[in-house]
Parts: sequence; C-alpha cells; structure tokens
Amino acid sequence: MKPIRIALTKGRLEKDTIKIFEKMGFSCESLKNKGRKLIVPIDNQSFEVVLAKAADVITYIEHGVCDIGIVGKDTIMEYQGSFFEMLDLGFGKCKFALAVKENTDFYAGYQEKTIATKYPHIAKEYFKRKGMDVRIVKIEGSVELAPLLELADGIVDIVETGITLKENGLSVIEDIADISARVIVNTISMKMHKKEIEVLLMEMENTLKMPEN
Repeated sequence: MKPIRIALTKGRLEKDTIKIFEKMGFSCESLKNKGRKLIVPIDNQSFEVVLAKAADVITYIEHGVCDIGIVGKDTIMEYQGSFFEMLDLGFGKCKFALAVKENTDFYAGYQEKTIATKYPHIAKEYFKRKGMDVRIVKIEGSVELAPLLELADGIVDIVETGITLKENGLSVIEDIADISARVIVNTISMKMHKKEIEVLLMEMENTLKMPEN
C-alpha cells in the first residue's frame, strides 16, 4: 500500500513533531539522520515525511501531492487554502501582534497609517475588521526596522518573547491572534484514506495528552 505522505515544516516544528512521533512509537532514525534527503520514510515505510518550507506545505496539501501537513497557524492564516484543519498540536506557540514605537499614540490623527509586515493578508484583514484603511508595506527581513526608519507607523508581526521589540524601542499595543502548530489534511485524502488518517490523528491527540516525563 502507498505510504501516507506527511509534509512537515522544517526547523523547530520538525523537531517537536519528531518528539511526538517517537512518543507514538514511530521509528524516526531515518528522519533524525536524513542528511540532505527531503523525502524520508519513517515507521517501517508506513509514512513518508516531506520536509518543506511552511508556505510550501500549504501548496503540497492543496495540490494533493501530500496527504497531511504540519504547519504553523500563521502560515494557514496568511496563505489560506482548501483543506481541513484537524488538530492543534499545542507547540510552536506565539502570537500575532500590532507593535509601535514606545510612547507613541498609533491612533492619533486622521492621516492614513502605514503598516510594515511579512504578512500582508493578515494585516489587511485585521485592519479591515477594525474599519481602518491602512497602507501595507511588505518587508522580508527584520520588520522592526520599518518604524525606526520612519517607513511605517507600526508593524504586524509574530511575537514570542518580545525581547527584540523591547531592545529596538517598540512595544505591543494589541494582540491579534494566538499561533501554534496545526495538522492540516488534503480534502480528497481525507476521503480516500479516512481510516488511516483518523487513526493517526487520534494517536497524535492521545500522545499530546500524555504527561511529560
């Protein structure tokens, strides 16, 4: 039988997912010692793990070349797509927030505000809900630079500890959304491999409930 293919976000989510797989009893040595391989069989060939960047996980699931994806909620919110969001894995926790220079009143005045962000869709939708028209500037690198260079009035970004913001004279004024790792499933795969996928998801969920050693 063809193995279930899991698209896994490289980096921290990859490491945390491997821990869950091992708690589930999966053999993950091939994944931990993958070298430069990007498609790695695990659990005696029952599953194939495809290592990818977060945005590509969405693409692979949408196009059906992978059955299951593990990706951050931030990526799901930004890129959206047609798939089932099935399970919150509870790790990779952080939040989207609106941050500005310390001791500034973001809402003062009537002029259009400029927002710098790596996540233009999320920023646009957030301010749309607030009934505000803003100009959005997409930044690929350190988005904290934009207010310091007076390119933007504020930023919408992922915040974990807030240390980087503080060290650069910025502070959070509003939380936008909580983020964590999620499991997504291709819509056709959910029909074609319903039993196998439901069993895997149930095992993952039960493992998450287990107390830490």
